Amino acid sequence: MAYYRRGISLLGLIYILIGIYVAWVHDYITPSLLKRIAQALLAIFLWFLILLGVDLHIGG
Repeated sequence: MAYYRRGISLLGLIYILIGIYVAWVHDYITPSLLKRIAQALLAIFLWFLILLGVDLHIGG
């Protein structure tokens, strides 16, 4: 019985990694952007901590 595996293929992963590298080299992705994205993800997944008064800002 053949299994159908959903997900990203190796070729798709390589394509995405090259895209991230090119975006980084041409300053579309910057450290400040990564910091803001990380803060947003923390706020989304740990929203209950924000309601308790926890500051989820990274680096001050």
